[in-house]
Amino acid sequence: MGLLGGGEGGCFVGGVRSLIRRKQVDSAHSNPSSSAATSHHQLAKALTVPHLVAIGVGSTIGAGVYILVGTVAREHSGPALTFSFLIAGIAAALSAFCYAELASRCPSAGSAYHYSYICVGEGVAWLIGWALILEYTIGGSAVARGISPNLAMLFGGSDSLPAFLARHTIPGLDVVVDPCAAILVFVVTGLLCVGIKESTVVQGFVTTANVCAMIFITVAGGYLGFKTGWPGYELPVGYFPYGVDGMLAGASTVFFAFIGFDSVASTAEEVKNPQRDLPMGIGFALSICCSLYMLVSAVIVGLVPYYAMDPDTPISSAFASHGIKWAAYIVTVGACTALCSTLMGSLLPQPRILMAMARDGLLPSFFSDVNKHTQVPVKGTVITGLLAGTLAFFMDVEQLSGMVSVGTLLAFTMVAISVLILRYVPPDEVPLPSSFQVAIDSVSQRLSESSSSTDINVENAKVPVVSFDDATPLLDGVPVTHPRVEKAAVRFCFFIDQRRKVAGWTIMFTCIGVFMLTSAASILSLPDSIRFTLCGIGGLFLLSGLIVLACIDQDDARHKFGHAGGFTCPFVPLLPIACILINSYLLINLGGATWMRVSLWLALGVCVYAFYGRTHSSLQNAVYVPATHVDEIYQSSASLA
Repeated sequence: MGLLGGGEGGCFVGGVRSLIRRKQVDSAHSNPSSSAATSHHQLAKALTVPHLVAIGVGSTIGAGVYILVGTVAREHSGPALTFSFLIAGIAAALSAFCYAELASRCPSAGSAYHYSYICVGEGVAWLIGWALILEYTIGGSAVARGISPNLAMLFGGSDSLPAFLARHTIPGLDVVVDPCAAILVFVVTGLLCVGIKESTVVQGFVTTANVCAMIFITVAGGYLGFKTGWPGYELPVGYFPYGVDGMLAGASTVFFAFIGFDSVASTAEEVKNPQRDLPMGIGFALSICCSLYMLVSAVIVGLVPYYAMDPDTPISSAFASHGIKWAAYIVTVGACTALCSTLMGSLLPQPRILMAMARDGLLPSFFSDVNKHTQVPVKGTVITGLLAGTLAFFMDVEQLSGMVSVGTLLAFTMVAISVLILRYVPPDEVPLPSSFQVAIDSVSQRLSESSSSTDINVENAKVPVVSFDDATPLLDGVPVTHPRVEKAAVRFCFFIDQRRKVAGWTIMFTCIGVFMLTSAASILSLPDSIRFTLCGIGGLFLLSGLIVLACIDQDDARHKFGHAGGFTCPFVPLLPIACILINSYLLINLGGATWMRVSLWLALGVCVYAFYGRTHSSLQNAVYVPATHVDEIYQSSASLA
């Protein structure tokens, strides 16, 4: 009986260990014995920087900006709305930097789920993947439901759509069905099944139409502004009528207008040159979105005083107030194209996340099948489209739209934590299938023979193996016999081990400090004494963690982690910690009703993982070996094959 043998205690320990087991980062190496078996799981390498920019911009710029400009200016920012968009864009850029590094190092389908599985563990990765499934399903349905009203406006009014496309109320059930929304979802699903390059080209055309509409708003609005003297800025209350606090509150609201660029990372496995193109695609997409948001907001708040803006149709009303009523048609076209592009961006990532989870054994293998002709996960795409289309047809998902933000913010937070782990405590053990036992024994034998030599390599002095079934260690430690080498090896290993422990505990306490600080700052119902105490303790943890991580060296093993030569996130640890702080604050402020709904979904996910994912995981019988010997084991396996 092994260390995790039978009994309730063994089952409990095994269950906990399954939550923290981590998979191997994709690299140039692959299992030769499984290459043929996995050939039908390969996606098409077809995307370049322009395709990625089209995906990023199309997924990010939705119709919400055509409404946010009015509501945020009226209620929070006033004429300072442009600065609110700038601050929100900078906050989104923090997450974009983290995504860019991990996407270039680990260019595989799955996005934040994939990164969390490699850096944090299986349990957290499952929750992130499960939350993203909810996000993309509800997000796609909500976007589809918003298209039919805009199409109706484009054709003359709410009753202008044909009967088979118009909304109808089912008598007795008080359910409003939307055939137009369902049809659009099914059309986009069919397009995504044709191929990644073809669907991206179409999304590029639709996104271009949206961008042209926003450029028209900027140019025509700028002309009117210079002609009329910018009445929206000539106000006695000044540029900050609600103060700096109002501007920051507006920034926290418009931040959600930047959600969508993470869709670029989900296509990492389909990019021709991921180390170069993924960071560029993410960076260019976010820069274009932020620039367009700022230009449109600067023009609109200058045309009309913020307090006189129409909260529902701020842009059309601003032009109408200057006698250009026909501009409403261009604005409506922009809103329709924005929604269509966002719908494509919502349905694109989910099949790839399902595929990544199925590859890892956490979901049925049905979702991992890739069509050999189109080289896309057709089965997962069809299931996603059917589910999103059904929801869009029967349900008004407006009340569930807040749940979309939870998945994204959780993903942003976990990606930032993964960057800290990658830099300071990168995984030093690699899981290998038990089929590698012969190769592992061969490497162990060679190391044992080399240990008798006086010029023994300190790095190979001791090769421990950690398995989740420790009954039979497959690679024994090799003792060091030379006294001086042994002493140096012990000191070196002790130093490395202590540094990793300090860094690991510091990252954990920093995250705890962030949670305490943001919770105390957000929950106003707490007594002031408790709030200030929690803020003080949380702030102390946060500041101490930042100082400690800034003072200790980052792990040298980070240079060998994943694919080298890609983008490197700057200002570590400051930038990831700031990203964690911002996203945690936004998460906590989503509201209790949203969290209650999300908790039910996550609880369902825990049950699915406990009864299926945990026992079917590809790491269930994995053997963990030191990362320094993986190359040697692969070579030995290839020579023995």
